[in-house]
Amino acid sequence: MKATWNGTVIAESDKTIVIEGNHYFPPDSINKAYFRQSGTHTFCGWKGHASYFHIVVDSQVNKDAAWFYPEPKEAAKQIKGYVAFWNGIKVE
Repeated sequence: MKATWNGTVIAESDKTIVIEGNHYFPPDSINKAYFRQSGTHTFCGWKGHASYFHIVVDSQVNKDAAWFYPEPKEAAKQIKGYVAFWNGIKVE
């Protein structure tokens, strides 16, 4: 699986985990050069608290386009630190 934005591959892995239709990429499969920590946090009843990244490619910013669970609940422990995408990020 590849995650791309603005023609740039920002993550690539053959070991994603699919949950609720989203591919979660292992932490070592993302290109950290394109990720900027966001102050956004959300809560999922069964996964726990999510944190977000902005994606930055060629000075263009896609705000809160990636999220991860730094300390997920027990039911979602397999995606700890894994990153998922939305908001125009192409995953294929």
